Amino acid sequence: MCGIVKYGIWNVNEPDAGSVNALVRAGYAPLAAMVLASRGIRDSAMAHQYLDCNAPLLDPFLMTDMDRAAGRVGLAMAQGEKIAVFGDYDVDGITSTCLLTDFLRRHGAEVVSYIPGRLEEGYGLNPIAIRQLHSEGVKLIITVDCGITALTEAELCRELGIDLVITDHHECKDSLPQAAAVVDPHRIDGGYPHKNLSGVGVAFKLASALCGDQEAVLQEYADMVCLGTVADVMPLQGENRVFVARGLEALRHTKRPGIAALMAESGCDPKTVSASSIGFILAPRINAAGRMGQIDLALELFLTEDPVRAGEVARQLCDLNRQRQAVESEIYRQAVAMLPSGAPPEAIVLADESWHQGVVGIVASRIAEEYACPAFLICLDGEHGKASSRSHGGFNLFTSLTALSPLLESYGGHELAAGFTISRSNIPEFRRQICALAAGFYSDETPRTSLDVDCAIPAELLTIPNIESLEVLEPCGNCCPKPVLMMKNLTIERIAMVGGGRHMRLRLRSGRTGVNAIYFSATPQAVSIQSGDVVDIAFTPQINEYRGERTVQMNVLDIRPSCHAECSPDASGYRALLGGSLTASDAARLLPDRATLAMVWRYLAASGSVTQESPICLCRKIVRWANRPLSLGQLLTCLDIFQDVGLLNLTRQHKYIAIRLTPGDTKADLTQSQTMQRLLHAKES
Repeated sequence: MCGIVKYGIWNVNEPDAGSVNALVRAGYAPLAAMVLASRGIRDSAMAHQYLDCNAPLLDPFLMTDMDRAAGRVGLAMAQGEKIAVFGDYDVDGITSTCLLTDFLRRHGAEVVSYIPGRLEEGYGLNPIAIRQLHSEGVKLIITVDCGITALTEAELCRELGIDLVITDHHECKDSLPQAAAVVDPHRIDGGYPHKNLSGVGVAFKLASALCGDQEAVLQEYADMVCLGTVADVMPLQGENRVFVARGLEALRHTKRPGIAALMAESGCDPKTVSASSIGFILAPRINAAGRMGQIDLALELFLTEDPVRAGEVARQLCDLNRQRQAVESEIYRQAVAMLPSGAPPEAIVLADESWHQGVVGIVASRIAEEYACPAFLICLDGEHGKASSRSHGGFNLFTSLTALSPLLESYGGHELAAGFTISRSNIPEFRRQICALAAGFYSDETPRTSLDVDCAIPAELLTIPNIESLEVLEPCGNCCPKPVLMMKNLTIERIAMVGGGRHMRLRLRSGRTGVNAIYFSATPQAVSIQSGDVVDIAFTPQINEYRGERTVQMNVLDIRPSCHAECSPDASGYRALLGGSLTASDAARLLPDRATLAMVWRYLAASGSVTQESPICLCRKIVRWANRPLSLGQLLTCLDIFQDVGLLNLTRQHKYIAIRLTPGDTKADLTQSQTMQRLLHAKES
């Protein structure tokens, strides 16, 4: 049985009591006050600043080159020049394209929109598109959500006599394209205070600069700005918080036939639409158009005014999303089968000729999360490959790709997600170097997966009024996440499988208080629990409504064994042991005494001949069983000592270790262990 603690470390904040009291006096409910205080909010003034959804919007002309961009676009409009809005094929790029296209058309401009085919042209401005637009008589190209790295493409525009205005929000390289204007809040010579606008946020700013009335533009396009901002996982702070709050209100009363049809077709209730609804329901269906090579459907969804056609498009997008899910599952299956056995790599780099370019990014994200390391999936075509990559644990993809740019043909993106093209012959060296960079970044054996928990709470705080009070935090998303709470020492009374056996429904008890919980995509076998176990639960609180009855429910994020003694996830000394840099103090902390070795061995022997667990979960189970402290580093050291003398075989896999006991007839001499000898030598030196 493989017990997996999903998050190796729970970072549990402890709210300052004085701050909690100050917030309660200011009118916040106790649970909301605890969550805010755990996030460093000390008083009502700080809370207002953190939660404010009505802050004034910044002047668009604070953005470098906005005056030049607005001037050139305004001239094209005045002179009747044909304009092309050139975007990207994700939700941010689609909403950017549709917003600016619709705005310019409403103001009398002759506009065509162009989003490159993901499979045929790839990401960003490209010679095929530029020549096509030139043949159609386009005099000005405005990029949205792309273009900041298009140096050679900008030169081609200049050669063909096409003016280029770039609006983007991605990281800038050392050189900027030579264009009529380059608008990007990340410009190093820029003074715009809010760096984290989405692509559609920058497009909105250009429309506002042209209009001269930001409020009027926001009233018209708040829904589009909201969709792109949430789908691109922008921080919900400052202007982004205003955009999303206003956009969610607009979505509840949408006037766009396409959005209304998509919400109806996907089962997204306009009355309860949230940032989560966008991320999990609407955005994947909009993205499916670009991923599956039918981007025109997404453009039509936003621009059509025909309700009948809107319904047809919405149904097609939902069908495409189901196709995308099937393709994704097959690529995932193939990718996992290609992973090396044994110790997990510091980064995963896989390549295949049959993979779908539009879907590999999702699979890379899933693999990065599941195997706790950066993932790079490359779609091969002849001697070249196009890659999508996703980060994990703070590893900066853009910086890493910049460092390895001599191996790449092109690259772009940001810290968490990036793409690149590469020669097939360079893939092995890229794999070697990116693994080396990741190894340097992950400095110790401490689990890379961590969960930030706002606070631990007693059962009596989990009431319907307290949970309702947490709505003050909405909209929730990046930088203002949904509250994550923890309860300790809960006894599992019942486990029932629901959803065709895919999800667990739990009944938990703390003293006299019983609580219901749901754990999606989990089974008792996968998380190694059974009725009667005493566990800690990390969860988001929610109110479940069923047949008119409202009850409190935990949406479980992770389960771990409860233990009263200390169980430290620290394994830095163990990393030093493996890396040959062990100090005397490291050795003293790691060197297990006879009692610790006996404790670990007796637990393993009592568990059966084969044990499969995530290391931190195994460590917690041993601590709970023995009621004695143990660190992750000490546990791993004990296992190595036992393996050295033939008492067990140990296999390290991506998220768990497999242990098979192999005790012989004669008593093993643990002092003969190479690991033990190295620790004793280091301690004495």
